[in-house]
Amino acid sequence: MRKRSSAAYLALVMGLGVALAGCGYIGEIRAMKAFKDGNKAYGASDWRAAVEKYEEAVQLDPNNAAIFFYLANSYDNMYRPARKGEAANDELMLKAVENYKLASEKLTEDTVPKRSLALDFLVAAYGPDKLADPTQAEPVVKRMIELAPNEPTNHFQLAKIYEDSGEYQLAEETYLKGRDAKPTDPTVYLTVAGYYNRQGDFAKLVENLRKRVELEPTNPEAHYTLATYHWDKASRDFRLSDKEKLQLVLDGLDSVNKALEIKPDYIEAMTYKGLLLRTQALVEKDPKKQQLLIREGTELGDKANAMRKARATS
Repeated sequence: MRKRSSAAYLALVMGLGVALAGCGYIGEIRAMKAFKDGNKAYGASDWRAAVEKYEEAVQLDPNNAAIFFYLANSYDNMYRPARKGEAANDELMLKAVENYKLASEKLTEDTVPKRSLALDFLVAAYGPDKLADPTQAEPVVKRMIELAPNEPTNHFQLAKIYEDSGEYQLAEETYLKGRDAKPTDPTVYLTVAGYYNRQGDFAKLVENLRKRVELEPTNPEAHYTLATYHWDKASRDFRLSDKEKLQLVLDGLDSVNKALEIKPDYIEAMTYKGLLLRTQALVEKDPKKQQLLIREGTELGDKANAMRKARATS
């Protein structure tokens, strides 16, 4: 009798296990169908329909990080910055944040790029046109740096948060960490140069732009960019002496000439060479040389404009 009871109990347990496994499998199938339907709506930018299907999918499969990400992004796309302050509209962004967090938490350390993507969107949700709460973004970006310490953009995001908050020492330190995370990448020096430009530190701005030039000496745009900052400084900083302005102009001409050597039809470089020559004329003492510089600068400007028009009509 006991043997029969035990056998019956075992059969019941096994049957229940199979049934539950079957239910789990069916749930996954239904979740994937809802997810695919959500993706169709997402691809058609029908965010409301996408949200409906993704919400259904996460109920059926609460461990799928991808579903939470697309659900968050659908809410994010429904949000309208122009209607910021309206309760229903703001609620959409709160739901986006909630699901971005869930997506990032459910992604494992082995899926760093996807996890960083979810965190990246989460940081954007705390931006000025959305929730406007940089204090909430800071720990998220720090987590992104932990996941990918050699990715400069994460450091730069954190640095911009500090910069916008007026914490300039922390901002500079973090920008430099971003630069040092990938020192062979020319673009990191351009980003750091942009920070120093906003801070009015011309020497450090030029230092980083020159480092970029060292890394890509055959890139005409790198030489051209350096020249534009020399002209801007020489023409707009009225505290400079004529000697200082002249040196800035000569340095700018050296850079712009290198850009034109690499790319002779570089219209923008040609335009700035004309501007630099006319700026040089302003500090030139010899009237004859002054007129020569003005004439050469004007001719270059005219040539650049003619080339620009020709390209526009071709």
